[in-house]
Amino acid sequence: MTDAELAAQLAEHAGRILLQVRESGLITGKPLGKAGDETANQFLVHALRHLRPDDGLLSEESKDTAERLDKKRVWIVDPVDGTREYGEARSDWAVHVALAIDGVAEVGAVALPGLGEVLRTDQRISLKPAAAKPRLVVSRSRPAREAVEVAKRIGGELVEMGSAGAKAMAVVRGEAEIYLHSGGQYEWDSCAPVAVARAHGLHCSRIDGRPLVYNQRETYMPDLLICREELAERVLAEVASLNG
Repeated sequence: MTDAELAAQLAEHAGRILLQVRESGLITGKPLGKAGDETANQFLVHALRHLRPDDGLLSEESKDTAERLDKKRVWIVDPVDGTREYGEARSDWAVHVALAIDGVAEVGAVALPGLGEVLRTDQRISLKPAAAKPRLVVSRSRPAREAVEVAKRIGGELVEMGSAGAKAMAVVRGEAEIYLHSGGQYEWDSCAPVAVARAHGLHCSRIDGRPLVYNQRETYMPDLLICREELAERVLAEVASLNG
């Protein structure tokens, strides 16, 4: 089984587990999110340690260790990206499974269980034509200042959405053109979405144009930009103007 096939199968099965936990109706609210996180994480971590024992591993729901820093290949997973949306029975949450190689998000899959879909690096879908008025996906509660201002400057439209994975995949799926985030995330929030977006020919970088580098000692990642390639130069220039 290739790494890409493994990532996709793990993301899909974790998504099914999460749906079963939620559909049981036995747990609701914040406890549901915690139960989902723990259950999906246990499955993903055990599977990866069994199937790829020589690789490093970083998961939001497991204690981090320095062991991964010496590894060339590191799996980076987020069992439930968008715990709030998962608990609210919305569809804009995701499961992330990615493989970073030498710090680059090379292989990955993002499952959208609420939509019954898995987007992956080895099975590209055709990008839909971009909308005449660029759509920028932003947080439901805390839209990034830069995204709001860039939307004004380029005549764009803001689209509120839940998890980071859902936002990034909205660009891949043709539901938006730009995902600009500056409110801070962690490596597990973006590694799989970036791998999938890159495989589909989208621009992926920090909001100042620098590359996104994974498997760092400090897992915090301040910002990122995922967008249509033809819009990247304009968006980066507008951000630079805002922050200059």
